Amino acid sequence: MNSKVVDTAVAAVSDIGSGATLAVGGFGLCGVPDALIAAITEGGATDFAVFSNNCGVDDYGLGILLSAGRIARVTASYVGENKEFGRQYLGGELEVELIPQGTLAERLRAGGAGIPAFYTPAGVGTPISDGGLPWRYAPDGSVALASPPKEVREFGHRRYVLEESIVADFALVHAAVGDTEGNLVFEKSAMNFNPLVAMAGRITIAQVERLVPAGELDPAHVHLPGVFVQRIVHTGTQAKRIEKRTVRQEATR
Repeated sequence: MNSKVVDTAVAAVSDIGSGATLAVGGFGLCGVPDALIAAITEGGATDFAVFSNNCGVDDYGLGILLSAGRIARVTASYVGENKEFGRQYLGGELEVELIPQGTLAERLRAGGAGIPAFYTPAGVGTPISDGGLPWRYAPDGSVALASPPKEVREFGHRRYVLEESIVADFALVHAAVGDTEGNLVFEKSAMNFNPLVAMAGRITIAQVERLVPAGELDPAHVHLPGVFVQRIVHTGTQAKRIEKRTVRQEATR
């Protein structure tokens, strides 16, 4: 069998072409596959459709690809920390599908589990189910493309909306530890979306801070089995970023 280990992040993403769909891990600025995103930015591919909880900030994570004009569509649950995102969306340059965070998580998990769709109560009776959410604006501020209505059914006297699962061409994730077979261990909040994203990719690429030989990880401590990972690259210790730094004012005497 060929090794899953790739020497560099650039080599790991070299076959990601224009128009690819990308599921990208991270929660805020935690557990973001920044080295893989930077490697994609170095190439010429563009027009990506991205599935991610959020879109980074202006100078980090997916915000780098966004600022470079390389993202055509984003499916996310939270985008409030990226000013360039808001500018592109309101200016008609970017198509955006906003969905409940739990629904996004389950759509990714279902995609990895081979489940094509599922029913959820989240969003019933709102534009999530009824349609009309602005996916794309026109330059004049009018809605150029709105979300369509979704199927709603009743189970046990409660209404549920049908949501389709997500399967992406490529998934990009960050893990604290990985072995040469692709088994991954995530650190704290980085577990919020990275395992689900990894499951949803046809080809999943993992950057890891520490790479160990196969057999070194305790199977009981593995968060994601290597069957979901096709490529792994050792990128070293990741700098920890603070999304919103708040400090206490110096007390006056």
